Amino acid sequence: MRRFVSSSLSFLLVTGSVLPAADLPVKEVTLYKHGIGYFERAGTVAAGDEVRLDFKNNDMNDVLKSLIVTDANGGKISGIRYDSNATLEQQLQQYPFAIGSGELLSAFLDRIKGARMEISVGDAKQTGVILGARAVRTGPEDNRRTESEQLTLLLDSGAMANFDLGGVRSLQLLDAHLQEQLKQYLHTVAQANSKDKRSIYVDSNGAGNRSLRLSYITPVAIWKSSYRLSLDAANPRLEGWAIVDNTTDEDWSNVKLSVVSGRPISFISLLDTPRYGNRQVAELPEDRAAGPVVYSGAAEMAPSAGVIGGVIGGVAPPPPAAAPSRIMEFARVERYANLQKDKAPTQSSVEGATGATLGELFEYNFAGPVTIKKNQSAMLPFLQDKIAARKLLIYKDGDGDHPVNAAEVTNNTAKTLDGGPITVYDDGAYAGESLAETFKAGDKRLIGYAVDYGTLVQKDLNGGDKLLRTVSAKNGVMTWYFGERAITTYTIKNVDPKAKTLIVQQASGDYKVISPKPVERTSDAFRFEVRVPANGSQELKVEQERAIQEETAVTNATPDSLIEIVQNKQISEAGRRQLQVIADLKRKAIESQANLDELRSRTQMLGEEQNRLRQNIDSLNRVKGQEDQVRQYSSRLAANEVELAKVRDARDAETQKGRGVQTELRIAIERLEF
Repeated sequence: MRRFVSSSLSFLLVTGSVLPAADLPVKEVTLYKHGIGYFERAGTVAAGDEVRLDFKNNDMNDVLKSLIVTDANGGKISGIRYDSNATLEQQLQQYPFAIGSGELLSAFLDRIKGARMEISVGDAKQTGVILGARAVRTGPEDNRRTESEQLTLLLDSGAMANFDLGGVRSLQLLDAHLQEQLKQYLHTVAQANSKDKRSIYVDSNGAGNRSLRLSYITPVAIWKSSYRLSLDAANPRLEGWAIVDNTTDEDWSNVKLSVVSGRPISFISLLDTPRYGNRQVAELPEDRAAGPVVYSGAAEMAPSAGVIGGVIGGVAPPPPAAAPSRIMEFARVERYANLQKDKAPTQSSVEGATGATLGELFEYNFAGPVTIKKNQSAMLPFLQDKIAARKLLIYKDGDGDHPVNAAEVTNNTAKTLDGGPITVYDDGAYAGESLAETFKAGDKRLIGYAVDYGTLVQKDLNGGDKLLRTVSAKNGVMTWYFGERAITTYTIKNVDPKAKTLIVQQASGDYKVISPKPVERTSDAFRFEVRVPANGSQELKVEQERAIQEETAVTNATPDSLIEIVQNKQISEAGRRQLQVIADLKRKAIESQANLDELRSRTQMLGEEQNRLRQNIDSLNRVKGQEDQVRQYSSRLAANEVELAKVRDARDAETQKGRGVQTELRIAIERLEF
């Protein structure tokens, strides 16, 4: 039994390889810190050959947005094609035949009956048109077996002949178009079987060989930095290594490799995914059925000059200039800037890398060609140079009782030092490890690498005192500005027989330092430097102050509190006068309210007495012989009414007076400003 996947497949493909493609090896690789790699390929392409590059599916969007193609021989790029990301079933629908998985060769030949074919049987060749093909099966119905496969041709001589495919040495389709379709079909299936592979094809015009160069970006593994710091007192040195991982599907052989410190902006744009827009349905007016129309009234009249949004009533803009007629012509863009390629590498036991600034980025260019096999990694030296460093101690909040051994490293290498781990060696011995952020040329970093048990630091914090700095008032609100003091005392004890320099790092928060002056400040801390004698102690007292703001509504203040405020020396003379007026008016308002309350109480008392007199008079009028008592009560009632009238008049006058004082007070508060 012969399957289509057997060696008989070569019968149909004797014209050559499935997809001839020129080889454009990788010549240059630049790796970035955000997981993007820049690649350059170059090579010579013979006339008529196409260039094919294979990429992972996930890389296609980056390739399509960044690909640049140039021809050093002056040829023109006529087009760039790439495999669709449609499903295999969608891609195979364009072909006039289908090939089932594991099906017999005779089944495929029968499916293309009518095609011209040449077969080799023994030493003879036969040419004709396929009439059909079949598998000969024998045995019972439930267990039939294929014994042979037969092909029937209508020969060019006019005769029809059967051939056993087991005796056919080779087959060849004579229809070039059908042959090409079969090759493309098989290539499509092969590409789909690779699952994660897509191809890009570059076509170009012109006779003769072409010298092509292609550049693009794709996602790659992020390169890493690793340093060794030697704290030799006479000759401190820093050695830097770049750790590079080749996770691509091909070797990097003798490539020019660069690594870039910095994170340029990068994103994914879905250029590889077909997009379909929603189109509106348009129809002619006469195709629509007539219906009722509701016309609204005009809100305002528009001018009768031109038509908004068109060219009627105005001058039409000139048409855009015609674009060049070339299909596609690429020009190579200068990458970044003119790099300092001629800068000599640093001479040391390992050869480092030259560097050049790329705007806000920095590029390390390795001196010689680099080879990294696929799925392998490499450590490449990019720095070995003298560096400015001094040994000291660092103590900061949260470090406990002991500071850490450290070095103050100043970057005098003229290169940006990418962030990474640092292994520290002191007089040739391993001393500890640290981690540093990226810092540029001329900048410096503190590198802490081990705990120093020979130094003890005790911290004492005192604070809470508030000092009034200034007072302001506006819109009826007084604002008090205080300075809250905090004093932190560090007592440092050194039990080692050598003097030490200690950097105390204290969180800044919202405080500012009054004394002493810090040697430097970070984004969130102050740093102070202290010299500690051998076998001795030293004290550092840091005095800080922060601003506190409090507000007081003048309407809620009492006259006595305002008088106390007036006596404060931080208030201006104009402010004192205004506050004195407000205090006097508040006192008048309080006195007026007290008088008014007393008059209201007197009015209520007189009214209650009137009610009692009237009740007594009414009771005595029902009893004979009480006329004198009734007259006494009536006389007292008349006097009460006179007094009540006077009290009411006084109450009304006091009410009016109080309102006037309140009006003056409100105006004075509204005008208060200093």
